[in-house]
Amino acid sequence: MDRSNNSAHRREPHPSNEYEHSTNTTKKTHEELLPQEEEEIQSVERIFESKEVPSWQSQLTFRAFFVSFILGILFTFIVMKLNLTTGIIPSLNVSAGLLGFFFVKTWTKFLEKSGMLTQPFTRQENTVIQTCVVATSGIAFSGGFGSYLFGMSEVVAKQSTEANAADNVKNPSLGWMMGFLFVVSFLGLFSVVPLRKIMIIDFKLIYPSGTATAHLINSFHTPQGAKLAKKQVKALGKFFTFSFLWGFFQWFFTGGDGCGFVNFPTFGLKAYENKFYFDFSATYVGVGMICPYLINISLLVGAILSWGIMWPLIQDRKGHWYPADQSPSSLHGIQGYRVFIAIAMILGDGLYNFIKVLGRTLYGIYCQFREKRAGSVLPVGVRASPTEAPLSYDDWIRTELFLKDQIPTWVAIAGYISIAILSTITLPHIFHQLRWYYIIVIYIFAPVLAFCNAYGCGLTDWSLASTYGKLAIFTIGAWAGSAHGGVLAGLAACGVMMNIVSTASDLTQDFKTGYMTLASPRSMFISQIIGTAMGCIISPCVFWLFYKAFHDLGVPGSEYPAPYALVYRNMSILGVEGFSALPKNCLTLCYVFFLGAIAINAVRDAVGKNKAKYIPLPMAMAIPFYLGSYFAIDMCLGSLILFVWTKINKTKADAFGPAVASGLICGDGIWTLPSSILALSGVNPPICMKFLSRKDNIRVQSFINS
Repeated sequence: MDRSNNSAHRREPHPSNEYEHSTNTTKKTHEELLPQEEEEIQSVERIFESKEVPSWQSQLTFRAFFVSFILGILFTFIVMKLNLTTGIIPSLNVSAGLLGFFFVKTWTKFLEKSGMLTQPFTRQENTVIQTCVVATSGIAFSGGFGSYLFGMSEVVAKQSTEANAADNVKNPSLGWMMGFLFVVSFLGLFSVVPLRKIMIIDFKLIYPSGTATAHLINSFHTPQGAKLAKKQVKALGKFFTFSFLWGFFQWFFTGGDGCGFVNFPTFGLKAYENKFYFDFSATYVGVGMICPYLINISLLVGAILSWGIMWPLIQDRKGHWYPADQSPSSLHGIQGYRVFIAIAMILGDGLYNFIKVLGRTLYGIYCQFREKRAGSVLPVGVRASPTEAPLSYDDWIRTELFLKDQIPTWVAIAGYISIAILSTITLPHIFHQLRWYYIIVIYIFAPVLAFCNAYGCGLTDWSLASTYGKLAIFTIGAWAGSAHGGVLAGLAACGVMMNIVSTASDLTQDFKTGYMTLASPRSMFISQIIGTAMGCIISPCVFWLFYKAFHDLGVPGSEYPAPYALVYRNMSILGVEGFSALPKNCLTLCYVFFLGAIAINAVRDAVGKNKAKYIPLPMAMAIPFYLGSYFAIDMCLGSLILFVWTKINKTKADAFGPAVASGLICGDGIWTLPSSILALSGVNPPICMKFLSRKDNIRVQSFINS
């Protein structure tokens, strides 16, 4: 499940604003307020008004980028592992902000004691680190290493009999992967730079993740927040160590296929055959603690519906609906139902949300401009229109500083055109199936789609990057046609589109964070560029390590099945060749689940937020259709731990829950580095721990004793 097309990828809920007061409700003067009321409306910038805001150049320090580089590698490993296992990627903003604060604070304390500290650590520098780390690790997602890019490979192509000719296959290689990312990953940044003031100041978009991150960073730099952050880092460190050592311990028992704790038949062997078991993954227990309860329950409902009910019923029709001798991994057998029904639900959910968010975006833009016309004020100044409430102290300070360091519009336009020309020339040499005129058409529409995605993200906190990518798969793939490598052309076009719209929404989120922490838009933009450049080098290298170390990468049932690679490739095949590849009755079931996903979303919106939280999300339900329920059980256990903790001590659970979850994710995630190095060095685990039925065990014993 990727970050943009799944709710797990939704960013974290935006917390209540405990510092800023609403400008519509503060009609009393300060003299009229009671002391308690005065305290309640105390603003963030009043707390920090004694601290000088550094220039944009001073916010970009060597230590900030050094720490960002180290954390970027750490989080790239984590995102890559999640990409290649289930595709579910939670928001790691809390972890990035917390660890960035901890590392630089430790650095500055050491220098301060030795009398060598020349520049104190500020919240603006913390924001630069946050931006750079998220930009770096974001390339591991938008680069398509678990989806469209790996879907081009021979490993994935062999899993279907259609469109696997040489013209539709391109195996990973460090050179072309880095080149591809460098020519497509920066366009989105330049496309939204001219609109930053309209988005943040004039339209006053919320950007819940950017707002939540800003609150987090602001709180770290208050005396009380610094003490809490220290305790949170300690908790993160404890669970990081536990998770890392648990991964190391498990490794000893994985000396063969199907060995180790990950294959423990928790609920019995029959349930294990249908993918119902707990696999002792610290990563997904941590992910479950971060993801909302509804996501985890939706995953479990999807697992029960598919592996508990549907697949056993369809398997009973083996020989009627599909050939009895068909391989379990063939798309003409049971695997075809699993993959294509999951695709139908993903497309139904994506289409509904695309139309909904696009409609809200267009309506929001219409309302904004109608209000501007009514107030006879164009959106170019900082003063409010007659119909707007006066700016609060916080907003006044933030707006003044946000507009101080302008990024010239000509820089954005020149940057976009230059990179567009460069990539139009370069991309056909990387993918000869992707003609230059396909790329030009994408670049003409991309700024509009990038704006829509960034605006929609500001309203809903939902990035539809992968939905726009799927749109490119179907349009460019069908245009190219099966005879001219349409499958590969569609996947490459998906990559171009996803990178543009994903980085555009990420940058506007960062502008919002910078606005609320008084970080300069210039330092945000430069940090995002440097982080993206780091990601274009780090992500391919990390993927290459996985690719070389684990020879069954991308194979169903392996440790790293890369489920979305096969899903994206089959979307491209559908776009090029139509429905001829589907097994019997599969198309009918796809229609049912496609319409069902739309209907469930419509019901969720119709009943209101209070009741919608009890209705599962179709996008989340679709993931276990293909993968199984083992990770859903892990995540539900994480939810259960957090739920019980909240009941026992809500304050501690709210304060330390994200830190504990981040420690579990980071420790297990970073274990993949030494395990990859061991695999590359030919060092194999010494023990194979397998679980057999009594009958199979007797047969094995008889064979050994004979």
